[in-house]
Amino acid sequence: MTLGLIAGNGQFPFLVIEGAHRAGVQVAVAAIREETDPAIEQIADRLTWVGIGQLGKMLKFFKNEGVTQAIMAGQVKHVQIFSNAIPDMRMLKMLLRLPKRNTDALIGAVASELASEGIELIDSTRFLSHALPEAGTLTKRAPDERERSDIEYGLEVAGEIARLDLGQTIVVRDRACVAIEAMEGTDAVVRRAGELVRGKLTIVKVAKPDQDMRFDVPVVGVPTIEAMIATRATCLCLAAGKTLMFDRDEMIKLANKNKIAIVAV
Repeated sequence: MTLGLIAGNGQFPFLVIEGAHRAGVQVAVAAIREETDPAIEQIADRLTWVGIGQLGKMLKFFKNEGVTQAIMAGQVKHVQIFSNAIPDMRMLKMLLRLPKRNTDALIGAVASELASEGIELIDSTRFLSHALPEAGTLTKRAPDERERSDIEYGLEVAGEIARLDLGQTIVVRDRACVAIEAMEGTDAVVRRAGELVRGKLTIVKVAKPDQDMRFDVPVVGVPTIEAMIATRATCLCLAAGKTLMFDRDEMIKLANKNKIAIVAV
C-alpha cells in the first residue's frame, strides 16, 4: 500500500516515514511549504509541495498516488490561518462552512474532505507506539511534594483548557497558573512563563478529554527540556499513553543531568 502523509514541521513526519518503511509501507508526502523541513525530500517515496491553502492540490496528489489511508504528522502553526496564504477553491469552501476555526474544527474539516475522496485519516501514532510513555516516573528524580501539589492543580486547569480546545499546556508555580498555551506551542509557552516567573515552575501537558489520536496529539522533545532548563522549571507532567516523546532517551538523560522530574499520569 501507499500511505499518504500530510507533513507539518518538526521530527514527527520523519519518524512516521521511518516507521512506515520499517513496516514495508511506501509513503506519498504532501509537504506544507510554509512548515516542512526540505530534508523530507530525501526520504519520501513520492512528494509534492503544497501551500497552506492548497487543499485541492493535496487531494489530487493523493488520489493520483492511489492513497486510501493518510496520516497527519507535524505541527502546522495555527497562526498560519491568519497569514497571507491564499486558499484554493476547495479550501475556501471548507473554511466558509466552519462556524469556528479552532484546531479541532479546522483539522476535523480536512479529515472530512479526505473522507469525501475515499481517503481514511488514521491514528498518527500508528508507527510510533514506542514513543508513548506508560504511567509512572520516567526520570531518576520523582516529583517532590511541591511539584505534586502543582501537578494536581495543573491537571485540573489544563483539562479545562484542553476541553475548550485552547491549548494543551499550562505552567504552574505554587498552585497558581503562570502561563496558558494558546497558538504558540509548548516550548514557547514555557519560555514565556520564564519571562514572568523564574524558577520552581511545573509544566503540565495533557491530552484532550476525548483525544482524537488522528491529529493534534501532544508532543514533547529535547527542545522542551531545553526550554525548561532556560527558565529553571523543575518538573514536567505528561499524559501517559497519549503524549509522543521524541528522542526519549536523550530527553530523559538531559532531564536527569539538570535534576528535572518527568512523570506520566
